[in-house]
Amino acid sequence: MRVDFDPGTMATHDFYRLLTAVVVPRPIAWVSTVSPDRLLPNLAPHSFFTVSCTHPPIVQFTSVGRKDSLRNVEDTGEFVVNFAPEPLFAQINATATDFPSDEGEFDAVGIDREPSLRVKPPRVAASPVALECTLHSTLRLGNSTVVFGLVVHAAVSAEVLVDGRPDIGLLRPLARLGGNEWSTIGEVREAARVPYRDRPRG
Repeated sequence: MRVDFDPGTMATHDFYRLLTAVVVPRPIAWVSTVSPDRLLPNLAPHSFFTVSCTHPPIVQFTSVGRKDSLRNVEDTGEFVVNFAPEPLFAQINATATDFPSDEGEFDAVGIDREPSLRVKPPRVAASPVALECTLHSTLRLGNSTVVFGLVVHAAVSAEVLVDGRPDIGLLRPLARLGGNEWSTIGEVREAARVPYRDRPRG
């Protein structure tokens, strides 16, 4: 037996809670931006995040509502996606607080920053990966805005590289689940794709 949920008759927040409970796990874009005057860096986690294109390399995150991250990206055309690792869980969660626009999360939470190479927003110094992006485009969808960023530079800590590639066990990514739930990677399985010609027959 299944239970039916109709988004047309449910409150928006109730169906949002259902969606975020079943579209899991969701990687986290820890997005750093700067205000147009470049005086105030902003940092916030966004769990609606993924790769959009590989050539050219484009990533996307969604801002539900008009948040500082979105306004800064629209005004400056730049942002950084900082990787969200397990050891920084407390800081990542703290930057999800609805700070007023005139208070920067880096300083409020005590997060060290470092300069980016190709864009003005700073990187999170302790994050093992930073994707520096310029704004490709935005797409308004109802109460949300999808932000597409062209990755113009990637900075990866040597400590998480194995044979030149980021290692999942060293990265230790966090992910969002439903409600206030978070997850770590848990068990990692490895399986190669089976070419059609090699599929078992019969």
